[in-house]
Amino acid sequence: MKVVILAGGLGTRLAEETEVKPKPMVEIGGHPILWHIMKLYGHYKYRSFYLALGYKGEVIKRYFRDYLEFSNSLRINLATREVKDLEYSAEDWEVNLVDTGHDTLTGGRVKRLEPWLKGSTFLVTYGDGVANVNIKELIEFHRAQGKIATITAVRPPARFGGIIFEGNLVGSFTEKPQIGEGWINGGFMVCESAIFKYLEGDYSSLEGHALERLAEERQLAAYKHDGFWQCMDTLRDKRLLESLWQSGQAPWKVWEK
Repeated sequence: MKVVILAGGLGTRLAEETEVKPKPMVEIGGHPILWHIMKLYGHYKYRSFYLALGYKGEVIKRYFRDYLEFSNSLRINLATREVKDLEYSAEDWEVNLVDTGHDTLTGGRVKRLEPWLKGSTFLVTYGDGVANVNIKELIEFHRAQGKIATITAVRPPARFGGIIFEGNLVGSFTEKPQIGEGWINGGFMVCESAIFKYLEGDYSSLEGHALERLAEERQLAAYKHDGFWQCMDTLRDKRLLESLWQSGQAPWKVWEK
């Protein structure tokens, strides 16, 4: 099953980083967040990736062109200029890097991948969010619903702590509770090829056009994920993810190495 990662947005709210690189290439623990997302899918044996590139897509291309060289240990004979691998440790991934337009919207990016995806079920997610979603359970849920698409619904933690009142007095504080019933689309989607009928061109929004129409037609299922999920919209988000990784307590790291 093929995995589509939307990796072409501008990332304007993370301008401190994205002036020189696309948001999926912003690093957490020395690796682009894109790598973390791919490691999650790879853990569940989904290793055929289609990266929908746009803004500064050449940075992502260069990263994967150099990946093998910088991932392996090398022996270099300076006299003969011979270079040999001492060991091979790269992931078993097939990475397809597809230019989908600088200004193309999310639906348009998926639509441009139709030649490679039509006729099969495929996975879609955003290139700026990590989670500990069980991908196999997600796919099983999707198949059981028999709908055109399934989104992963998540409830992000509140940015600030809450207050519990006792009359006009503050009784206590709560530390960053969940936002009640505030379920949102967290990505990690499963789609049948029938979704392409809901996508018309570059300025088609996956969310505003396809998913809303599917919901109206009762063809959109929601897999509720109560575990960890975090997008990287701002520098604050990046620092949070970095601190979790450096502490050895990154919930999305479900792989062993």
